[in-house]
Amino acid sequence: MGYTIDKTMNGDFDAVEAKVREALAAKGFGVLTEVNVSATMKAKLDKDMPRYKILGACNPKLAFEAISHVPKIGVMLPCNVILRETDAGVEVSAVDPVASMLAIENEDLTDVASHVRQMLAEVIEGL
Repeated sequence: MGYTIDKTMNGDFDAVEAKVREALAAKGFGVLTEVNVSATMKAKLDKDMPRYKILGACNPKLAFEAISHVPKIGVMLPCNVILRETDAGVEVSAVDPVASMLAIENEDLTDVASHVRQMLAEVIEGL
């Protein structure tokens, strides 16, 4: 089992990011955190790398449900979505929440993770 749901898109990085944010919002996800990895590596290590950004996406209703079942699940939230500049285009990858929750034996949580996986897959497929 892989741990991401992926799609490579043609186009400008910023335009792809706008589409990703719009698609996430349409499925009820907000972006709680944002990490510009390439800018951070340049600032902290003086290393250049292709554009790379992590968006911490959260669907509040489903996050609340997951936390209700397993209070410590917050260590695995939010659902990260990355945008990465490659030679083939801008790769968009979302975490597969089912894969990331395999270590937790809780059927209710598995159901929530499956629902989130389906929603994130629809976001990525719809781009």
